[in-house]
Amino acid sequence: MIDNNHKHFEIEKRTTIRNAILKNYGNLAKEETSGCCGPGSSCCSPGSRGTDGKILGYSDKDLASVPKGANLGLGCGNPQAIAQLKPGERVLDLGSGAGFDAFLAARQVGAKGKVIGVDMTPEMILKARRNAEKGTYPNVEFRQGEIENLPVENESIDVIISNCVINLSIDKPRVFAEAFRVLAPGGRLAVSDVVATADIPPEVKDDPLFHSACITGASTIDNLEKLLHDAGFTEVHIEPKDSSKAFIKTWAPGSRAGDYLVSASIRAIKPKP
Repeated sequence: MIDNNHKHFEIEKRTTIRNAILKNYGNLAKEETSGCCGPGSSCCSPGSRGTDGKILGYSDKDLASVPKGANLGLGCGNPQAIAQLKPGERVLDLGSGAGFDAFLAARQVGAKGKVIGVDMTPEMILKARRNAEKGTYPNVEFRQGEIENLPVENESIDVIISNCVINLSIDKPRVFAEAFRVLAPGGRLAVSDVVATADIPPEVKDDPLFHSACITGASTIDNLEKLLHDAGFTEVHIEPKDSSKAFIKTWAPGSRAGDYLVSASIRAIKPKP
């Protein structure tokens, strides 16, 4: 009976978190301006405006090159900076949002390359497709789906990028297993995300809204390394960026996120046979 009650509780918890994420990001997609949910501070936090792209490492050229409305300021780093994309490569963006990183990747891989963005929020997919229509992106495609169940063929991707999204998943082992599945041998993972550097306060950890704000779902570096190795990845490198505390501390007032979170660059390789 206890096991059944525990399973029921976990299912309800996951459903509550998933619904909070869908609602939060659905609302963000409906905003006409860059940012989150109104006046405030930063990132994907409810009641905030979005992290400035320059702080995250994007250049003026990057910010000016994408369609208006593509950059919602929801990231915590710049995966482009660590992905080292090459012309002709096939790129998958996990949690592609309004298309910002997908459009930048498309410019780097060129006409012979391909970029696929996957997002579970219908409103974000619609926004990304509309943003694509504002520019010329014949090599970009947006697919609705979950990063735990990617609508992507086996070994069809050269590089996976993602920006502050994997922390939102309630089944990270499945995310990395799916990433490993779709990457071609020798393919690489290049992700910007938040990592936990200390215990997250219980009152924050138990709030679904803080989970949807890229806060309570963060894993420790040790745990992330284990998850990636367990999935089959090699050459795992996780580099925390202490300077990120300056903008993370503005996320979700009351959460004190800067006390236990930093942004990190996460890289890994799917080995060749």
